Amino acid sequence: MKREYYSDLISTFRNTSPDEILGRLVRSSDFPVEQAQRDAWLEEISILREVLSRFHGSIYFEYSIPRMGKRIDVLLLIGATIFVLEFKIGEKNFTSTAIDQVWDYALDLKNFHESSHEQFIAPVLIATKAENAYPIIVATPQNDSLIFPVECNVQMLGQVIADVLQFSEGVDIDPVQWERGRYCPTPTIVEAAMALYHGHSVEAISRSDASAINLSQTSAAISEIISLSKNNSRKSICFVTGVPGAGKTLIGLDIATKHIDKHNDLYSVFLSGNGPLVAILREALARDKVRREKEQGRKCNKGLAMSEVKMFIQNVHNFRDECLVDSKKQPLEHVALFDEAQRAWDLEKTADFMHRKKKRPNFNMSEPEFLISCLDRHRNWAVIVCLVGGGQEINTGEAGISEWIDALNRSFPDWHIYISSRLTDSEFGAGRVLEEIKYRSNVVKNDELHLSVSMRSFRTEHVSLFVKQLLDLNINEAPGTLAKTQEKYPIVLTRDLSKAKKWLKERASGSERYGIVVSSQAERLKPHAIDVKSPMNPIHWFLNGKEDVRSSYYLEDVATEFDVQGLELDWVCVTWDADFRYSSTGWEHWSFKGSRWERINKHERQMYQKNAYRVLLTRARQGMVIVVPLGDPEDPTRKPIFYDGIFDYLRQIGLSVL
Repeated sequence: MKREYYSDLISTFRNTSPDEILGRLVRSSDFPVEQAQRDAWLEEISILREVLSRFHGSIYFEYSIPRMGKRIDVLLLIGATIFVLEFKIGEKNFTSTAIDQVWDYALDLKNFHESSHEQFIAPVLIATKAENAYPIIVATPQNDSLIFPVECNVQMLGQVIADVLQFSEGVDIDPVQWERGRYCPTPTIVEAAMALYHGHSVEAISRSDASAINLSQTSAAISEIISLSKNNSRKSICFVTGVPGAGKTLIGLDIATKHIDKHNDLYSVFLSGNGPLVAILREALARDKVRREKEQGRKCNKGLAMSEVKMFIQNVHNFRDECLVDSKKQPLEHVALFDEAQRAWDLEKTADFMHRKKKRPNFNMSEPEFLISCLDRHRNWAVIVCLVGGGQEINTGEAGISEWIDALNRSFPDWHIYISSRLTDSEFGAGRVLEEIKYRSNVVKNDELHLSVSMRSFRTEHVSLFVKQLLDLNINEAPGTLAKTQEKYPIVLTRDLSKAKKWLKERASGSERYGIVVSSQAERLKPHAIDVKSPMNPIHWFLNGKEDVRSSYYLEDVATEFDVQGLELDWVCVTWDADFRYSSTGWEHWSFKGSRWERINKHERQMYQKNAYRVLLTRARQGMVIVVPLGDPEDPTRKPIFYDGIFDYLRQIGLSVL
């Protein structure tokens, strides 16, 4: 399937009537074409028929960028250069939003389009009514065959193209070979949710390289389990495992969007106990719905858009509470997808909550057991998909994956169990209970239910392994793993927060998002204007633009592990406090109480703290800077000795210092 609405040789384009070109554009459009869009296309056609009179190559109108859910106005292949043209019809000014937009398109091609990786790419923003424009052609400092966005008006567009061609080097692009290049994006979870919600397949928005099991394979394996369960009137549960950032949430969203029709008995629901993730995805989908409708000339009430989205993505606690109302009522859904299933509550926390909040004393089921019982109410068939992250439990009362399997053993002997072949790995904490189910006849291991390669760190798949080795104090292997990441995914170290902020801003391009993350126990970063007790709004932090002081871009509000789990940024600053210290005997765990640090001795809390840093260190898609403060010899709560060991250890395993 073609990614563009119209394409041809430039020479053929110039000799084709505007009405015929417009007709092809309209016929290819996914939506009814309003008059404003027709007029914009006709003006672009008119401009380019004249501007391109002295150039040879290929032209593409409305070139799809599925990861972003948008289309490039015009893409040109001329000589050795890919020109990305964004027209702002009737505009006099070059807004920062428009500059980021064309910049993002160019970055998407460079990062994710196989046959564009090594090509010279020139993003050009054209404000058609701008009287004065001063186009400057400057290469990016990364030496990656990209130039910074060029601002020009209609009169100067031809000269800009000629100047860029003089600037660029390389072999002329073969359009046939270029078109055959695979598009292998790695969207953020927010981008993925929007793309899937609006009809793109997981194949269109995910990597498909040989180094990882394709997400589509895992999705297909789950779809087959759903079909088998329905056709054979059986109840099944499957456990999908993966390294941090591998795409587990994406799998859940993909299945949910495939079965989004609530009038179909395959109707499914995506459930998560991660409050910030649910709020951010809902808000992003609602905003995107309103934006798309506005672009099509239709009004859309955000409240209505939000009500539709809430049926698609639900908080697991709301689902649980609905099932509490009537203990025999079957849920609407036959398929439930539980994101971060390892974070479901154990019996003690569930019983305490039910007693305090729901006035139900003596509640005797853990959250996993109760949730399974809800789907078990169906008389014929049901499927539960548990999306499981290793080493991701970060709060008291989180039962881990073993409780799901314990519940199946105790109360649901007839359920079929499909498990990832990697569920036995130590970080999933299911070894003991897996031993207890190995004699059940209805247990199936499936390699395709494990995602072994991080999608989040699309520049290198070694980041999650490096973080594991760093936290496990594996000083023999960590330096080698780090060396494999550094060329494409920089990880640097500093003791100066201002240097870290400057590093983030210099690395980020277009609308690439950056921000500061810290441990929820990092209470002695206040002298650096970081207050973990000051509440931030995750929606503003993750979704709002550079002009909003509440956004991550401003580098004022910070996010903790509870805010960012399941989400990601392009560039991250991890600011390390004295709650998790390094010494000659290993990691030391501390909590700040009142005016002093106190040791954490309970093993469970130590594990949560280590996992908190695992979450923080695996949020970045493209690179991160770690800040270890110097401390203050005059402040007994921030002694330099608290921090020096951390810094020396990180430097010892190979991190370069800014």
